[in-house]
Amino acid sequence: MGIEITSPGLSTTVQDRGRTGHYNVGIPQGGSMDQYSAELANMLVGNTGTEAVLECTYMGPAFAVDEPTTLAVTGAPVGVLVNGEERGQWRRLELAAGDSVSFGVIAGGTRFYVAVRGGIDVPEVLGSRSTYVIGAIGGFQGRALKAGDRLPVGRPAAALPSGDSIPEDLRPDFAREQRIRVLMGLYDHRLTEGGRANLLGEAWTLSPVADRMGLRYNGPGVAWKPREQPFGAGSDPSNIVDAGYAVGSIQIPGGTQPIVLHRDAVSGGGYAMVGTVISADMDLLARAAPGTVTHFDEVTMEQALAARAEAPARLEAARAALHG
Repeated sequence: MGIEITSPGLSTTVQDRGRTGHYNVGIPQGGSMDQYSAELANMLVGNTGTEAVLECTYMGPAFAVDEPTTLAVTGAPVGVLVNGEERGQWRRLELAAGDSVSFGVIAGGTRFYVAVRGGIDVPEVLGSRSTYVIGAIGGFQGRALKAGDRLPVGRPAAALPSGDSIPEDLRPDFAREQRIRVLMGLYDHRLTEGGRANLLGEAWTLSPVADRMGLRYNGPGVAWKPREQPFGAGSDPSNIVDAGYAVGSIQIPGGTQPIVLHRDAVSGGGYAMVGTVISADMDLLARAAPGTVTHFDEVTMEQALAARAEAPARLEAARAALHG
């Protein structure tokens, strides 16, 4: 069984939970930007959660199936068309051989996810089927999809759930304003008092410069305490001698406007990290579209760990709802 891509969309890639364990040698974790939405898509079609899905950015693909196929679409709100007829998101869809699928214009957010029963069966690279486009590894030939590509579909590994839709209260929100929790450090001491106050107390707007590597924000700017730059650091006040980056690191290249690193970001470099978005809010961050107004709220390590521990509960509630 397979899927034939007739139109690739703007940027459609194969993604899964990610490629963990190789960040120390410069290979990012990757995986679906919005892991929660991707997990729900897999859940709807009876996948275990380890299977690969399609991540569709802004403008979705068009494709046809050559055998009966079970499919689900989650994530950013978008029209789902089967043979030109609206079918809807957040529910399981049954397709016949020869059916074609296309998508409308997203009404919020950035990315939506397409799961098929059995998963997109591309080879694993370093333990993951996720596409790392910059490194040209994983996914389908290490790249975004093109017209004419034929994607193999795997064999189902689990039974279908009794339910066929995700309750509305368990679907993610794609609001135009967000509050993102951050743990400050390692270099926040380098900011002036006013610069730190601006980062945590003012509103920031997501710019169009946002992709799988990072999201740049525009706002009132920050300021750095003056110092003589150490040997090995650049001349900009935001430069440091090279250090490793945590996923979710907040950097301020050029000294004024922040960038938050996301799933395909590099693992180290010469910019100061003034804070890190907590892991529980990385999916929320991934749902932001350009123009989203964002507030960065400082939390403690204890609060960050508590949020991480609470995060799986919503996913388990969705699983319980589907399995009755």
